[in-house]
Amino acid sequence: MSLRVTGLTVGYGGAPALVDIGFEVRAGQRVAVLGPNGGGKTTLFRTLLGQLQPVAGTVEARGRFAVVPQTERSRLDFPVSATDVAVMGAVSRLPWWRPPGRAERAQASSALAQVGLADQAERTFGDLSGGQRQRVLVARALVQDAPVVLLDEPFTGLDAQSAERLEALLGDLAAEGRTLLIATHDVGHARRWDQVLCLNGHQIAFGPPLTTLTRPVLEATYGADIVDVDCPDHGAERAILPAHHHDHAH
Repeated sequence: MSLRVTGLTVGYGGAPALVDIGFEVRAGQRVAVLGPNGGGKTTLFRTLLGQLQPVAGTVEARGRFAVVPQTERSRLDFPVSATDVAVMGAVSRLPWWRPPGRAERAQASSALAQVGLADQAERTFGDLSGGQRQRVLVARALVQDAPVVLLDEPFTGLDAQSAERLEALLGDLAAEGRTLLIATHDVGHARRWDQVLCLNGHQIAFGPPLTTLTRPVLEATYGADIVDVDCPDHGAERAILPAHHHDHAH
């Protein structure tokens, strides 16, 4: 067991934002966290990171959590290099009085090489492409050396080539034994992960994509915010997707 959540209920002082969440994930699994905006994905991540205290329930984890935020929420006007951003992953592991040093920069260089950006290490973070910035943020998470990594909409805004490269990288991290929770609107990506957690204020479903991503589950997850699309890979079947799924450049 890498992560076990039991009976988790979380609120912001008023009505609970998430009610009775429960699931268990093994090391090396990739879990898609699906849900509409406001459905509880961010609340779940903030609770796992310790930023919110549960009203009820427990979280058991094998170690610390690392987070990969959306690049769209990153400040791009600071004159910091890709290495500087990656080094920031070490800050949470260091005493408050000790700044990152040579050892931490060596870790950052190794992490950038692992995500395929060794040749971009000294480039300014804001000058990198969206896909490159996303991989730098993954490198920062690697420097944190956490067994569980939370990724917030990592494919948003990426072109097809960047998305494929990022997906391959996440596969490599899972193969190393890291547990990945990937908040996403992309049902297509979710079908390729190991488990799916569907949220809409409460837990709709959790399990393998093949048996979990049924039409009733997706309708309960997204309500009226879905569209029918042709699904040529599944013969005469049709699929339903979040309406805003088509706005993402994958």
